[in-house]
Amino acid sequence: MRMALYVRVSTQQQAQSQTIEQQLERLQAHCQAQQWSWQDVQIFRDEGGSSATLRRPGLDRLRDQAASGCFDQVIITAPDQLARKYVHQMLLIEELEGHGGPGPLAFSGP
Repeated sequence: MRMALYVRVSTQQQAQSQTIEQQLERLQAHCQAQQWSWQDVQIFRDEGGSSATLRRPGLDRLRDQAASGCFDQVIITAPDQLARKYVHQMLLIEELEGHGGPGPLAFSGP
């Protein structure tokens, strides 16, 4: 299965409390628990960008490639990784889920 992972930290404090690497470890553990191969994974990351805007380099690349059908699954730790505002989260989730695949969006959070 072709998977995309999206990870983000927006502030210096977040970068110290939950690093990109910790998020990736959590996502990898989730994939292993689901018995999904970790081989066909593309990682999209944004460091230091605000989730108040939908214009972030990593998120933009993820959206573009998802629209091109590059993935079967997009995995994030929580919806608030996509956007701060609930309405933006829902728009992005609908957009990503609209691009097909067996399960276009998965959350590894609690």
